[in-house]
Amino acid sequence: MKFGAHISIAGGIENAPQRAHSIGCECFQIFSRSPRGGQVPALDKNTLKNFKDNLKKYNFKEFYIHAPYFINFGSKNNRIFYGSIALIRQDLERGSMLGAKYVMAHLGSAKDLGPEKTINQTIKGLKKVLEGCKGKTQLLIEISAGAGKIIGDNFEEIAKILKNLPNSIGVCFDTAHAFESGYDLRTKEAVKKTFNTFDKAIGLNKLKLLHGNDSKTDLGSRLDRHEHIGKGKIGLEGFKAIINHSKLKLINMIIETPKGDDDKWDKKNLKLLKSLRDGKLI
Repeated sequence: MKFGAHISIAGGIENAPQRAHSIGCECFQIFSRSPRGGQVPALDKNTLKNFKDNLKKYNFKEFYIHAPYFINFGSKNNRIFYGSIALIRQDLERGSMLGAKYVMAHLGSAKDLGPEKTINQTIKGLKKVLEGCKGKTQLLIEISAGAGKIIGDNFEEIAKILKNLPNSIGVCFDTAHAFESGYDLRTKEAVKKTFNTFDKAIGLNKLKLLHGNDSKTDLGSRLDRHEHIGKGKIGLEGFKAIINHSKLKLINMIIETPKGDDDKWDKKNLKLLKSLRDGKLI
C-alpha cells in the first residue's frame, strides 16, 4: 500500500508532483479544475509535458483525480443531469491526457426523484459518460457519508448501480464516509467484518482505491466530518487493521484530512500511516 494526499493545483497543475513529493507522498490526488466551477484550464502541450516531466522527476507511478462535488446524477433538472455527464466525461478525458489512473466521483442526491428513480437515472447517466469514452483512466464511485438522501452511502446501493454498468467502473472506499454510514472500522474484527460485507455485496475486485480519513463523528452519524488519523472515532487500531488487511495491502490510500495553514498535518498523517504499514508503531 502506498500513501498520498489531496494536493493543490494552485499556480498550475504541473506544480502538483513537486508539492506531493515535498510532504512525503508516494502517490497523490488532485482536482483537474476548480471544484467550485468556472472556466476549465486548458491542458496544452507545455502543461502536459511539464506535468509528466515532474511525475518522472519525483518518481510518481500513480496519481488520481477527484471530480468536483457539485455533480448530481439524481437531479430532475436536465441542465444539472447532463452537465454532470459532460463533467465526468471531461475529467476522464483530461485524466487520460495527464496519465491519471482513476477519476473518482460522488454521484449526487436522491432528494428530487426518490431512491428508485434516482438509481435508474444514475445508471443511465453513467452509461452515457462511458459511451464512446476512450482512454485508460478508470471511473470510480466513491462511498458517501449518508448525509441527507445522498446516493451511494451503502454497499447494496452501489452494488445495484454497478451491476448495470460495464466492468470498468470500480469503487473508492472512504473510511470516514463508510464509518459515518454505519460500517464499523474501529477494531481488527470490525474491519474484517466490514470488508467481508463489502466483498459479498460488491466484490473486493471492484475496490481500487482507499480514502484514509478518521471521523470526527460517531459510527452511523450520517455526518461527513473528517479528522486526523488516530484522533477521531475510528482510531489507530482501526487504521492499522485496514492497512495490514491481507486483501487490501496492494490498494493505495489517499488522505483528505483537515488542512492547516501549512503542510505539517499532511506530513504527520502520512508519516503515521507509513509507520503503521511498516510495523514501526504498535
